[in-house]
Amino acid sequence: MNAILVIVAICAAATVSLAHHAPAHYKFDYGVHDPHTHDVKSQWEHRDGHQVKGAYTLKEADGTTRLVEYTAGPHSGFNAVVKRIGHAHHPAHYGHHSGGHGGDSYVGATHWGFQH
Repeated sequence: MNAILVIVAICAAATVSLAHHAPAHYKFDYGVHDPHTHDVKSQWEHRDGHQVKGAYTLKEADGTTRLVEYTAGPHSGFNAVVKRIGHAHHPAHYGHHSGGHGGDSYVGATHWGFQH
């Protein structure tokens, strides 16, 4: 009975050891484009053994798109190149009074549709 337990334990340890050192391989990608919340983003990544390559995009509040392209590996480390695509647009200012003392800025309807 003890010999069987030892053999099972050795096989289990060998399986864990092989799984731990086996090179990983995967690919994934996803994207979100929600016109209601204006959430626009995407990501993809590929891994072949110890080498990883990927990119993600994110729509910024100013209307530009951030693009991050990256690679990673045991010898090169993590490297990323960040790009900004498009021209920034700044929101209009609402509620300014002619008195020169500033004013209130607000959005007429919130995300939930309630009026201020």
